[in-house]
Amino acid sequence: MKEPRRFAFVQYDVFTSQPLEGNQLAVFDDARGLSDAEMQALARETRLSETTFILPRDAATEREQGVKVRIFTVEEELEFAGHPTLGTAFHLHRKSGASLVELDLKVGKIPVQFSLDDAGAAFGEMRQRDPEFGQVHAVEEVARVLGLEVAEIDTGLPVQTVSTGLAFVMVVFRKLERLQRFKLDFARAAEYLGKTQGRFFYCVCRETVLPGAALHARMIFYNGEDPATGSAAGCCAAWVVRHGVFESEKRALIEQGIEMRRPSKIFVRGRRLGDTVTDIFVGGNVVPVSAGEFVI
Repeated sequence: MKEPRRFAFVQYDVFTSQPLEGNQLAVFDDARGLSDAEMQALARETRLSETTFILPRDAATEREQGVKVRIFTVEEELEFAGHPTLGTAFHLHRKSGASLVELDLKVGKIPVQFSLDDAGAAFGEMRQRDPEFGQVHAVEEVARVLGLEVAEIDTGLPVQTVSTGLAFVMVVFRKLERLQRFKLDFARAAEYLGKTQGRFFYCVCRETVLPGAALHARMIFYNGEDPATGSAAGCCAAWVVRHGVFESEKRALIEQGIEMRRPSKIFVRGRRLGDTVTDIFVGGNVVPVSAGEFVI
């Protein structure tokens, strides 16, 4: 009989400084020996939005290319995702004490810089890829897909696909109350998105709940609702900076997860140079909440 293999993991809450809030993430510290199918099966077993797998390499390779990490949802592997990047970088920062952690993801090398916030806790900020601004969608068609009246969408900003590694369709709701009671027909949304370059809708509103927040956000996908979506927040930051809603280079707070009772604080900033947007940063806190191992 083959000896069972043991794989240690740590679970974190990301984009929060409070345990049992934010977005949950399982990080496997050493995934060497796991096949692609086994990684996907473990991600299904955790039932979290995402699970990450660290694949250690020699020190010289990691200095040059970064620490190799793979990201899985319950259904698929992703080239990039925000809260898994921040949470995995925090795990490595916690082990090494390094202020700069660089991850080698399928989308490329992503640096995450750590500092101490006003409360003395570690605050991580990732620099995402420069944004790609894609299709501008017809408001009437998106309203139909989302089950909204056209008047419920704020047309002061275009409904647009934006990507910093994962493509989201940005939609602004006029009223917070409407966004809070919004329910997505995912099958209908998936049918529409399948004809575009967008993967998911990221719905935001300028009315907010938390003091100091600039936008309220929700992201619903095939695994339910996401408490915090760092990849979408980066896209959103680029989009609002480009259109002058956020001031260039000034940090702003996006609140998410409130409807799920997992409030998340996502801090974003970007730099506008004419019609170009660059230097997209997405940051927040991370807290460890559990640890264990899988035996397979």
